[in-house]
Amino acid sequence: YSPINHPNTTTATTEPPPPPPKPATIESDRKRKDPSATAAGDHHKTHHKHRHDKKTKMSSSSSSDKVRASHILIKHEGSRRKASWKDPEGRIITNTTRDAAVSQLKAIRDDIVSGKAKFEDVASRFSDCSSAKRGGDLGSFGRKQMQKPFEDATYALKVGEISDIVDTDSGVHIIKRT
Repeated sequence: YSPINHPNTTTATTEPPPPPPKPATIESDRKRKDPSATAAGDHHKTHHKHRHDKKTKMSSSSSSDKVRASHILIKHEGSRRKASWKDPEGRIITNTTRDAAVSQLKAIRDDIVSGKAKFEDVASRFSDCSSAKRGGDLGSFGRKQMQKPFEDATYALKVGEISDIVDTDSGVHIIKRT
């Protein structure tokens, strides 16, 4: 017998449980803590939400706290981890010289820049990074989250630009700022 569900029984607590915290509060707290945000800037963004404002902020690489990028990684014998989603045993990577990886990546970059291929399609087929399944998309990241040469190259790019070859401990990359 349970008195809780019985129609003639009153329970000690009649108040509903408190509502769960709202995600919007968390998001707005983050925005307030953003050191690059100013009161005037917040006011402007609140009342004038134009795509142009967002693009302008994103394209100014030196003032942005975070950037978004996609990349194509080609691993080689000098890479710190010699396995990838397409070469789990690392057999091909172990037998690929850095020069061969650079040559392959230069040819890929030329095809993209000339319009023969789309960055996302090539990344999906050739990148040794698991981001290949997302067309090379790494999402947004901030300073000190990537290896220094990768970070420096990404922050130096404008949105839509593609880097030259970038060397890291992971291998050689081309990076597209998105």
